[in-house]
Amino acid sequence: MTHRFGLLCAATLAASSTAALAEETVVVELFTSQGCSSCPPADSFLAELAERDDIIALALHVDYWDYIGWADTFAQPAFTQRQHAYSYAAGSTVVYTPQMVIDGIDHVVGNRVMEAAEAIAARRSAPNPVSFEIEDNAEGWHVSASWIGQGQAPAMVVQVVTYSPHEQVEITRGENAGLTTTYHNVVRSWQVVANWSGATSFEAQVVPQEDMPHVVIVQADGYGQILGAYRLD
Repeated sequence: MTHRFGLLCAATLAASSTAALAEETVVVELFTSQGCSSCPPADSFLAELAERDDIIALALHVDYWDYIGWADTFAQPAFTQRQHAYSYAAGSTVVYTPQMVIDGIDHVVGNRVMEAAEAIAARRSAPNPVSFEIEDNAEGWHVSASWIGQGQAPAMVVQVVTYSPHEQVEITRGENAGLTTTYHNVVRSWQVVANWSGATSFEAQVVPQEDMPHVVIVQADGYGQILGAYRLD
């Protein structure tokens, strides 16, 4: 089926487009804040992860520390809401920074590098049950997703994420006053674009709205496991 939602429009393929089958990837979401003194080590670790081809590392800046003296320049209420939703899905009401959520299901303190690395390695060894084929065309990318897992697919949501690879910030107030740092893979938008049953393939056209990389993420509904992801850049 073909969808038209926000960044997506009905597919029109160019004759010269090239297909590529997605490789296995692990999605790492770091919930962080420029006003959190415990976050810089986690931010640095995410920068290392961002260099790896087998990981999609994404920094989501939250706004609940803004009151302590420095308003995070990348924070969005939607990212705070996403972190709360993960917490509720895990049976908790607590949110904190830095927190890494790995493939939607493993929650790790973001500056505990060894613990996070072990969780990433464990997820890396599990095959993704959603595969992608991507074709470049004049308008952007045609995305085709298929359920290849065992049994019936769960209810899923298809999401498109836009992120900035590098952003330098000078922090002049708050717990990190005096720190100038470069943040990596800073999420600028996160859109849920469709619900998908997996019974048939999902077909869509991703049209870039900004000169930034995009990621397509398929996740079990209710902030469950991330079942497949593909980086578009």
